[in-house]
Amino acid sequence: MQVTEVRVKLMGRQSERLKAFCSVTFDGEFVVRDVKVIEGTNGLFVAMPSRQLSDRCPMCRNKNTLRARFCSECGARLDESRATRNEQGRLKLHVDIAHPINAACREAIEKVLLEAYQQEVERSDEPGYEPEKLDLDEVDYSAGAGAHPSAPAEPAGQEKSEVAEQAKEESVKEEAPTDEATKEDEGHSFGQGIL
Repeated sequence: MQVTEVRVKLMGRQSERLKAFCSVTFDGEFVVRDVKVIEGTNGLFVAMPSRQLSDRCPMCRNKNTLRARFCSECGARLDESRATRNEQGRLKLHVDIAHPINAACREAIEKVLLEAYQQEVERSDEPGYEPEKLDLDEVDYSAGAGAHPSAPAEPAGQEKSEVAEQAKEESVKEEAPTDEATKEDEGHSFGQGIL
C-alpha cells in the first residue's frame, strides 16, 4: 500500500498546538480525511481521525459523551468516573475512526505526512502563496456557478424573478392561519396547560 497523494491545510495561528489538517490518499483509491498534525511536548506528531466516545444515560437511555456531567436529554447527573483510562492513566475519551494496525505502517504514514507538512510550511513563506484546498473546501454550497453538483440549477433572468415571487407567495400562504386554527386558539392564552 502506497501513499499516492497528501494534501495539507495549514491552520492560521502558529501558537496553537493544531498545526494542520491533512487528507491522505492510498493507492489512488482510498482517502482518509481529518488527519491532524499536532505540536506535542516531544515535537510534531500525527493524530488519526477520531470521534468522541459516548455512553447511555441510565435514566432515559440518551447518548452522552463521556466528558458530560449531566444528560443532555433529561438532565440527570452522570457518573464522572465512567470513562476508562489508558496505560498512562489518562482518560480515554476518543477512539480512532481509521488507523494503522502496526508501528511500521504508522511510522511510514507519519513520515510522509510530516514531510508534506514541512513542504507546505516552506511554500507558505513564498510570495503569492495559495493555501492547499482540501476536498471539503472545494464544495461551494451557494447557488450559481460552482455550486455543489447535487444542487438544483438556478433559473436565469425573468424566470428567476418568477420563481422568487412564487416562493414568496407560498410562504405567505403557509404563515396565514386558517379559520379552523383561529377557532381552536380562541379562549386559550399563551402557556395555558403547561403546568
